[in-house]
Amino acid sequence: MTPEEKLARLHEQLEQLNKAILAIQNGAQEYSIGSRRMRKADLGLLYKERDRLEREIDVLENGGGIFKVAVFEGR
Repeated sequence: MTPEEKLARLHEQLEQLNKAILAIQNGAQEYSIGSRRMRKADLGLLYKERDRLEREIDVLENGGGIFKVAVFEGR
């Protein structure tokens, strides 16, 4: 898998994750069909996964280094 393909896959996963978070925030956490009760994923876990995906996307888009360049002007 190329880095571009991986980045596209991560963006797609992030989009789906954001949709799931939005659905839960809008009251779709739990629902019933007949006698069966369904519960969606824990919102806290979805937030953690979203943070992880965003970090991974950032690494791929911005080079992934641990060092950042800072330019100070003045004096």
